[in-house]
Amino acid sequence: MNKLFPILAIETAGEMCSAAVLLDEKIFVELNHLQKHIHSQKLIEMIDIVLAQSSVKLKEIKAVAVSMGPGSFTGLRIGAAAAKGLAFGSSLPIIPVKTLDALALQIFESISQDVTFNIISSASIDEVYFAKYQIIEKKLEVKTQTKLVERTALENLTLSNELNFGNVILSNTEITNVHLRAGTVGKWAYLFGSDLLTFDYDNLEPNYLKQFVGKRRL
Repeated sequence: MNKLFPILAIETAGEMCSAAVLLDEKIFVELNHLQKHIHSQKLIEMIDIVLAQSSVKLKEIKAVAVSMGPGSFTGLRIGAAAAKGLAFGSSLPIIPVKTLDALALQIFESISQDVTFNIISSASIDEVYFAKYQIIEKKLEVKTQTKLVERTALENLTLSNELNFGNVILSNTEITNVHLRAGTVGKWAYLFGSDLLTFDYDNLEPNYLKQFVGKRRL
């Protein structure tokens, strides 16, 4: 068995609030809530539930995998704070997971043919997070690393024969809406994240990719 198991996984980068305990490469317990603005209310309760349902105590967890962005500023802060608190209290390492790469893995597992696809995630009214991936001979490759782009630039970044996934609505682009789940966050962690293990909680920060701009009060 992989020495990282069991893994506690957390996803709060988007609308989905998700927690999971991965017992091995195929068996996991996962709980999802798709609702805006509930992460701070539900996350710890959900973590307690998946630990109980998997019959795993927090001290038995080998690593905490947490989706670190880019994504919702508030959601990322909630997930990172929960991961740090749990990890610090039980002396556990954290695996910071690249949110769009983990989502690409989730999409990859649902596609059987060779194809190029894009992930387009809302960042602001004028901007999106963008990444491009390619499936060749049942292998997933990153073609364009996650970056922040203007919505008006998407026409030059996407081709008509490519698939598009994300959470935005664009007038000239068909996009399939998808939500990252904690089970996939954990799976990405054990497949690609062993070198990212860290106990340096103080310096572990979400990958926002853009500066937070608060709403002005009138």
